[in-house]
Amino acid sequence: MKNCQNRCLDAGRRTFGGNCSCWSKRILLHGLKNDKSHLNVSKGTSSGKRHLMLYKHARSIIFVFGLMGTFFLLNSLIISIVHCLNLQNGSQSQRKVNISQDDRIDINVEKEPRVMYERLLNLASRALAKNQFRQDAPTLWKEPYKQASAWKPCANKLDPSKQGETMKSNGYILVSANGGLNQQRVAVCNAVAVASLLNATLVLPRFLYSSVWKDASQFGDIYQEEYFLNLLKDDVSIVKELPSHMQSLDFKAIGSVITDSDIMKESKPIHFVNSVLPLLLRNGVVHLLGFGNRLGFDPMPFKLQRLRCKCNFHALKFVPKIQQVSSLLVRRIRKYGATRSLLDMQLLGKFMPSVPLKQHDMSRGPSKYLALHLRFEMDMVAYSLCDFGGGENERKELQGYREIHFPTLLARMKDTELPSPADLRKMGRCPLTPEEAALMLSALGYKHGTYIYLAGSQIYGGKSRMLPFTSLYPNLVTKEDLLTPSELAPFRNFSSQLAALDFIACATADVFAMTDSGSQLSSLVTGYRTYYGGGHAPTLRPNKKRFAKILSGNDTIEWNDFEERVRKMIEEGQRVRLRRLGRSIYRQPRCPECMCKMK
Repeated sequence: MKNCQNRCLDAGRRTFGGNCSCWSKRILLHGLKNDKSHLNVSKGTSSGKRHLMLYKHARSIIFVFGLMGTFFLLNSLIISIVHCLNLQNGSQSQRKVNISQDDRIDINVEKEPRVMYERLLNLASRALAKNQFRQDAPTLWKEPYKQASAWKPCANKLDPSKQGETMKSNGYILVSANGGLNQQRVAVCNAVAVASLLNATLVLPRFLYSSVWKDASQFGDIYQEEYFLNLLKDDVSIVKELPSHMQSLDFKAIGSVITDSDIMKESKPIHFVNSVLPLLLRNGVVHLLGFGNRLGFDPMPFKLQRLRCKCNFHALKFVPKIQQVSSLLVRRIRKYGATRSLLDMQLLGKFMPSVPLKQHDMSRGPSKYLALHLRFEMDMVAYSLCDFGGGENERKELQGYREIHFPTLLARMKDTELPSPADLRKMGRCPLTPEEAALMLSALGYKHGTYIYLAGSQIYGGKSRMLPFTSLYPNLVTKEDLLTPSELAPFRNFSSQLAALDFIACATADVFAMTDSGSQLSSLVTGYRTYYGGGHAPTLRPNKKRFAKILSGNDTIEWNDFEERVRKMIEEGQRVRLRRLGRSIYRQPRCPECMCKMK
């Protein structure tokens, strides 16, 4: 008690909720002067009565302020308990999301939840609660434009002009593809086209080991070799390995190595004819080292364009090991087994599930799910040079990552005046945050209980960054949540094979949503859904520039207006168009070379 009194007298301030009030103590000290002798004054004297009255008055005041202090203490305690429960619920909603960080970044310190659009998140939460028991909008799980169903796959049609045609090969082409699963897939299809263009024999492509992907998988570990060879045998000559007399050649010494730096990005076919064919004719073999997106899309002969489509959409089938586990994955997301879509048949093969899970009530219908590719990895975030609301600590962390991984970018930052983070956001150059992805889905009308499969879980910022998303959509799962450790064991340390599981889960989803249309996974999945979806595989592709403008009104925009503008943006991206000049055939296969339009 004395300590409290002394603190109050020294500080000259009142305290609430601490079982003492400095103001009331001062009255007590003033009335009694810290001397118990005041209580011994005769009650019969006027002075004694005054002291007694003063004592009683002080005691009443102490009681009142003590009561107030107790109230404030209880109030603070209740708020603390509620806050802890919210955090616990938030962490529980996170339990499904297996999110990791780069092992060079300190992630031991738990970060505060990062929120950039608090007002819109509150509005979204209210809208989801309000719409919880309403029926879904008719177009929520369907493509909005009927013209999409008019286009059918036809890249595997035989070319009559090549029937029975046999020409002497100009030599062998070795291809070593770099990157991850999706970059390598594009490289394989381009290599097939180049081999056909140069009338060369293609050696089954090899995949380079990357210090980033850390995956030693080769072609046969991911794709069915025999199926690939047989399907393309009438289009191009492909062998598994070089003839024995060529295997010991020093390709660099004879000048037959062509690297990525020797070929311009998206080169025209004539470049390969002028620069690669002479070496091939001279040495009988050429090694395209680090080959990737070196072959452009236009201008391109019809038969080569069709061959690339045939390779991507027909010849590259995942090995049974990947198909089997992907079938389990898809089945567990849907909670049922019966499905007969063309997408499922192409990607899952004989492992396409046909028996419903016992615990699923089929009378309630199948469980739809939305797959989301959230492109918000550390490298993407750091390279973007954008600001994501993390303050000075975030800026230092991202700058440190750039110094390790992007020295060329740092040099450019010093030599060139680059746009500010705010300008980059306005230009649509910033990757969407998980928070922005959640706002997009809320505006489109997806309910709180929607099942969402998250592809790629290396989210920068970890659980704190995901908290705004999972507070709106708690039914978020990854392959690590749905598959047992023993089922995942054959794929450990093979990032490309793990990526194949994500590819299938995204391609076979009822709806696929992306946050960055430039990523290879999103691009290839979109094309696959267009090719095999039959107009029943909608894809949500935000226009980041338009979305940034919509979000800039966070402080004032009404929710109805926000919903309308986001829906228009997405519907615009879903319009049925022919592939535009120069655009990827793998992402936009709606063109005569790849698909046929039904009348």
